[in-house]
Amino acid sequence: MYRILRSALLAALTTSVLAACVYYESPPGPGQLSASPSNFERAWYGALAAAQDAGITLSSQDQASGVIRGSREGIAVTIQVWRQADGSVRVQFDAKGPVERDPDLSQRFSQAYDRRTGRY
Repeated sequence: MYRILRSALLAALTTSVLAACVYYESPPGPGQLSASPSNFERAWYGALAAAQDAGITLSSQDQASGVIRGSREGIAVTIQVWRQADGSVRVQFDAKGPVERDPDLSQRFSQAYDRRTGRY
């Protein structure tokens, strides 16, 4: 009787000790995380690259305010990138000055932007 009680107690103790063991999964190693850029970052870097593709010489870029400035053949260019209330991102291209020197500048920027952001 004592032997059966001792075996039952030992089995219960072993079961409770094993149940108390916790296994924590290790965090993913380097290269396993893929932090994708936000919509704003994709639009920002797409606008920067598209401006260069269109032949615009960049003079300033301020990501915090979303403003890129540059010029081409005397044409002053301002590109604005901003988040809208619905979460989407808007990119606006403005050219001022002698636009007749390069009448296709806006179109080239638009096509380059579409290509750079995967819309083309």
